[in-house]
Amino acid sequence: MLKRLWWSVQRSLRYKLLAIGLLPILLVMPATLGLALYWSERFTTEQLFRRVNSDLAVAEDAFLRLQQHYLDKLGSLAESYVFHTRYLQRDGDEVRALIRDLKERAQFDFIHLTDPLGVWLFETEPARSKPSILIQGALEGRAGSGIEVFSYSDILREGNGLPEKVVLPLIDTSGGAPADRRVEDRAMVLRLVYPVTNAEGKVVAVLDGGVLLSGNYRFVDAIRDLVYGPGSVPEGGSGTVTVLLDDVRISTNLRDGAQRRAVGTRMSEQVHLLAMQGAGRWVGRSFEVNGWHISAYSPIWDVHGQRVGMLHTAFLETPLRQSHRHAMLLLLGMLVVMMGISSWLVVRGAKSIFQPIEAMTAVVRATQAGQGLRSGPVAAADEIGELARQFDRMLDLLQERQRQIRRAAEELERKVNERTRELQQKNADLASTIRLLRETRQQLFVAEKLAALGELAAGVAHEINNPTAVILGNMDVIVAELGKAAAPVQTEIDLIVEQVYRIRSIVDHLLQYARKAECAGQLDRVDVNRVIAETLPLVQHELERKSVVLTARLQAQAMAELNPQDLKQVLVNLIVNAVHAVPVGGRIELLTDDWQDQGVTITVRDNGSGIQSEHLSRIFDPFFTTKQQQGTGLGLYVSYLLIRRYGGNITVESTPGQGSAFRLWLLSEAPMEEAVTQ
Repeated sequence: MLKRLWWSVQRSLRYKLLAIGLLPILLVMPATLGLALYWSERFTTEQLFRRVNSDLAVAEDAFLRLQQHYLDKLGSLAESYVFHTRYLQRDGDEVRALIRDLKERAQFDFIHLTDPLGVWLFETEPARSKPSILIQGALEGRAGSGIEVFSYSDILREGNGLPEKVVLPLIDTSGGAPADRRVEDRAMVLRLVYPVTNAEGKVVAVLDGGVLLSGNYRFVDAIRDLVYGPGSVPEGGSGTVTVLLDDVRISTNLRDGAQRRAVGTRMSEQVHLLAMQGAGRWVGRSFEVNGWHISAYSPIWDVHGQRVGMLHTAFLETPLRQSHRHAMLLLLGMLVVMMGISSWLVVRGAKSIFQPIEAMTAVVRATQAGQGLRSGPVAAADEIGELARQFDRMLDLLQERQRQIRRAAEELERKVNERTRELQQKNADLASTIRLLRETRQQLFVAEKLAALGELAAGVAHEINNPTAVILGNMDVIVAELGKAAAPVQTEIDLIVEQVYRIRSIVDHLLQYARKAECAGQLDRVDVNRVIAETLPLVQHELERKSVVLTARLQAQAMAELNPQDLKQVLVNLIVNAVHAVPVGGRIELLTDDWQDQGVTITVRDNGSGIQSEHLSRIFDPFFTTKQQQGTGLGLYVSYLLIRRYGGNITVESTPGQGSAFRLWLLSEAPMEEAVTQ
């Protein structure tokens, strides 16, 4: 809308003249009124907050003076000659009469004369006063007053109809916090104590009095009359004073919709949180039972320094706002009338200027709007007529040029689209060629490594076969020569023979690797726990050399299908690698477990130096090793091929500085031989 208006002003002399004349009227005057309204609203709100704050200060002062008034009344009795005389004479009837007279005159709810232990004296039903630090102070000679919260049992002990005044049914209040209890049976009490001394100044008794603030309408009405006297609030408004125990109104002159005192209602949960969080007063707008009020809350502290409630003063906001609104509406009406008169004068004056010019520019405006309007034959032979004819010819020529440009642009766009499609196709072909080249180069690298490994394996295998045959032959000779004398070392002899055959089996496997498809080993159903038990003696010397502790937890129940010699070779390689990785005295864990319903897992975990993250992706590559002086880089590669031959897998997890964990995943049923050898 603003953009369209700005465009009209830029393109129209009419709107320019109107804008120049009306802008001060339509912008400056409303802006001035807006600032006045804002300032007035803010000033009014601040004044209302100051007013209710001062009202609360008056109420607090009245509250304090009320405490002092009751304390003075109690002190006048404690200091009176008649009371001292009757007390020292132990005249119970007279003492009770004096206390009863003060209670009625000063409107106490209870007064008791107690001994230093708090036991009531001269009462028909002796009892003990509620313990209080005020009484402790009185025993030390200090009179005192303060707020205390009495439980229902405390009030019940006082009797005299007080329990009926205290019990307030809680009324559901809009905005109040949810509560489990339905009745407020506690009471807020103004507690007053005064020491009674003998001639030597020693405290011999205590006058203990109390005034209930719960349901004490006389108290809140007196403060209300003092704070909100006649003429202090606008007509239709009302001021209220409330005493709250926690968030429950226990005494108030605030009225609900039925014009009943709103005792038992609860203050807004939001206002309660704001008022209770601060250490001092809270002033603001709040919804109080029957409407929005300007409110001020002040905390009420008990004799223990705990916040037990609040003193609240407030007055209705609506009458004040209505008075302010009426004044603002009157001001707004006056401004609107003045703006209307001023605008009419501006429009009348501008019309005499732009009307002749608009008649001359009608054709130009139609052309700018895209209409095919022409001036047509012009009878005038002066400069205006010549200008109209030349303008028509210029418009016709411009229209023809636009059609030519449009056709050329369409042809250019078609050719660009064709060239773009051709370029995209060539880019796709190039990307495919590069990807195929990379894959081919990687396959060539792998094939070259495998070819070198096959030649190396075949040469080593042929060289190892001869020494193993010699070892087996010499072992037969040793056994034959020793005869029965070989019995003590028969286990070691059997182990040597077994390992020689294992070497020959490994050599055969290496030859099978060289023959590619002929490398598949003998498949057996293997108990991996038994294979591990047979493998551990083979690495015992490596463990003892570095004092490494190996812990085995063999929990697998399932069987695995593979060649047991291949599994031993893989386990020996993993355990020896772990021994090299751990420090002297390190730890290795060997764990077996069932792999759901697929097979068995074997985990070799150490607390060694771990593997760097950049090496993890290469540890199964042939000839890759981080042990420059010890390894050849073939151990993990051969182990990986052996396990993959039977359809299994090897995975590794490692944290540098904490250790590594290699896990073998072995199948209960190995794939078919054709699939395994691929």
